[in-house]
Amino acid sequence: MDVTYHLDQADLQDYIGRIFGTSYLVTRVSRMHGGAQKVVYKIECSNGFSCVLYVWDLSMNYFEEEKANEDINEQSYGSDLFELNNKYLTQHGIQTPALYDLNKERDRYPFDYALVEYIEGRKAETFFQHTELAVQDKVFQQLGDMLTTMHTTERQFFGKANANEISTEQCHSLQMKNAKVQLAYASQHMEKIGSNQSKLLDKLYELESRIQPRKQYGFIHGELGPDHVLVNDKLEPFLIDIEGAAFFDIEHEHSFLEMRFGDFYRYLKNDKLDPDRLLFYQFHHHISLTSAGLKLQHRGFPDQQFAKGLAEYQSERALRFIEK
Repeated sequence: MDVTYHLDQADLQDYIGRIFGTSYLVTRVSRMHGGAQKVVYKIECSNGFSCVLYVWDLSMNYFEEEKANEDINEQSYGSDLFELNNKYLTQHGIQTPALYDLNKERDRYPFDYALVEYIEGRKAETFFQHTELAVQDKVFQQLGDMLTTMHTTERQFFGKANANEISTEQCHSLQMKNAKVQLAYASQHMEKIGSNQSKLLDKLYELESRIQPRKQYGFIHGELGPDHVLVNDKLEPFLIDIEGAAFFDIEHEHSFLEMRFGDFYRYLKNDKLDPDRLLFYQFHHHISLTSAGLKLQHRGFPDQQFAKGLAEYQSERALRFIEK
């Protein structure tokens, strides 16, 4: 059996046995790659059952520094948020892998971990190249319906699902602060951003100045790319990496969806969005993702080609804004 680097073999078997029963004997543990923020393992048992082990080990988070210093309204990491959003989404009919158990005791290990449903399927991005239009229609129309349900679940103040205090500031101001921080980082490490930093900052202020106050927010995923949607063998979509879900401007989500889903955004689009918010969040995403790509390069992310490509592409998109 492959050995996990977080729970030793005996502890893992004891954990599986306590949650599912002593007939569940672990035969294989394999690391699932792709995540930049939590560690994920697939666990296979002798009786054919499989599940997933999530580990929130901040020391293995490529954005450890940022997560440690996040404002409470911006937090998008941790087992508490996973538990909260898993429950909230499930209660509102939004499919996400089931949470079997969450261990937050930290008596033997200095991190939280959980057993989660394993979805036998593929990420939504693989359906971009599917040869059957009917299959694409089914997958992305269902995802569009799911997002409509989420985004029309509304309340009059932004923040986490369990928040009960109304903030005096507008939610887009959080992204304004973040954009300035990420622009400063990118300017230090990318010459073409550094030489245009003042123009990019001016454009940021200009786009922000157009936004009118609002007091109605929808529930969003927060970082919903096609890699955060799993599609099972029944062509049903499931949302994953849900820690950042919260009530927010839905334009934040839609500007990201349009960028990540490309032509397939036609299944997900909403014709009642605020164009000024859309433009501001689009610009914010380009700046933030430029910085993210650079940080992944600097912090040893395994797929360096992806990290470099992310920074290059998003920086070019950001610079187009100051050419307009």
